[in-house]
Amino acid sequence: MMDPTTLDRFREIVYTASGIALSPKKEALVCARVGKRVRALGLSSYEQYLDVLAEDTTGSEIVQLMDAVCTNVTSFFRDADQFDFMVEMMERWLEAGQTRFRFWSAASSTGEEPYSLAIALLEAAKGHVTDTKILATDLSTSALARCAEGLYEARRIETVPADLLARYFKREKHDDEVYYRVRPELRRMVVVRRMNLSTPPFPMRGPLDAVFCRNVMIYFDNPVRLRLLEDVQRLLKPGGYLFVGHAESLTGIVSSLKYVRPAIYVRN
Repeated sequence: MMDPTTLDRFREIVYTASGIALSPKKEALVCARVGKRVRALGLSSYEQYLDVLAEDTTGSEIVQLMDAVCTNVTSFFRDADQFDFMVEMMERWLEAGQTRFRFWSAASSTGEEPYSLAIALLEAAKGHVTDTKILATDLSTSALARCAEGLYEARRIETVPADLLARYFKREKHDDEVYYRVRPELRRMVVVRRMNLSTPPFPMRGPLDAVFCRNVMIYFDNPVRLRLLEDVQRLLKPGGYLFVGHAESLTGIVSSLKYVRPAIYVRN
């Protein structure tokens, strides 16, 4: 267990570094996640780890703490209806003559979301030559390393339809385990960068055709959500779309993003 003062200090550090608001009820989670770093560094107490963080002039240990704290739950084609909607919009934009497309997977985790989006866009663009890029960002360096590698255990790709698996992944075997690696045409579309969503303005200029910011704002309080959404609005083109998690709602938070259907908003 962690005493209340120590718990509050870790909550403050995490909030300052990431915008993630951990409630006092998350003591068990904080103990488990922080405990990983305590053990990795050979320390004997949470308080010793606080001293390590206080003396961390490079910021490298804060990055390690964020990697331990961040929850990276994802899967290929999670909430498939959103990718279906994106295909419809892509086809409409192509018919209108658009050839350059820019997308942002704001909490890309280990890469399943941006690669799912890349597959959907390539399927929609068949017969067209396009300049399409997807920016994949996350706070976790370990998750981003997995995203950049683009290599997944067989169980991780079970939600990918068989025809798409054959077209966009290469089967490999490592230590008698089966893996699937995204093919180069997918990897070239995805640009991987570390980014803290709680500290806008973000370095991109835009305009973006769509932003996927799903299942991350549930960890933020309203001031952090508002700052994030204001910059998303700046980056989106008029008629560009924001996709959020189905447990997230923008009602009463922003005015220039119009509700389209559950978890999908469009910039006026």
